[in-house]
Amino acid sequence: MLASLIPSLVPLVGDVLDRFFPDKEKAAQAKREIESQLTDHLAKIDLAQLQVNKEEAKSRNVFIAGWRPFVGWTCGLALCWTYILQPIAQFVLAQTGNLIDLPALDMSTMMPVLLGMLGLGGLRSFEKFKKVSK
Repeated sequence: MLASLIPSLVPLVGDVLDRFFPDKEKAAQAKREIESQLTDHLAKIDLAQLQVNKEEAKSRNVFIAGWRPFVGWTCGLALCWTYILQPIAQFVLAQTGNLIDLPALDMSTMMPVLLGMLGLGGLRSFEKFKKVSK
C-alpha cells in the first residue's frame, strides 16, 4: 500500500523542494535523497512484515497460524461453488423441472485475495522445487 504512494509523493515533494532550493542541481539531489529514504523505509516495513509472517507460521495456535489457510480454503470453496458446483446444480435442477435461482457469489471482490494468495502459493511451490523449504 505504501509503495503505491511513492510515485504520487515524489512529485509533491519535488514541488516543495523546488521552492526551497532555487538551484536545480541541489533540488534534484534533495529529491533523490528523499526518494532513497522513502524506498529504504518501505523496504524496512516489508522486512518487518516478513518477520511477523514467519512468527505466525511457526505458531501451533490455530487462531494465529490458521487464518491464512482459512482464507485460502474460503476462496477455494467460493471459486468451486461459482464455477463448478452452482452451474452443475442449476443444470440438474432445471432438468428436474425445479427452476430455482441458486445464490451467485460476487467474485470481483474475492479474486484479488485469491490471486494474491495463489501468487504466494506459486512462490512456495518454487521454494519446494528448489528444495529451499521443508
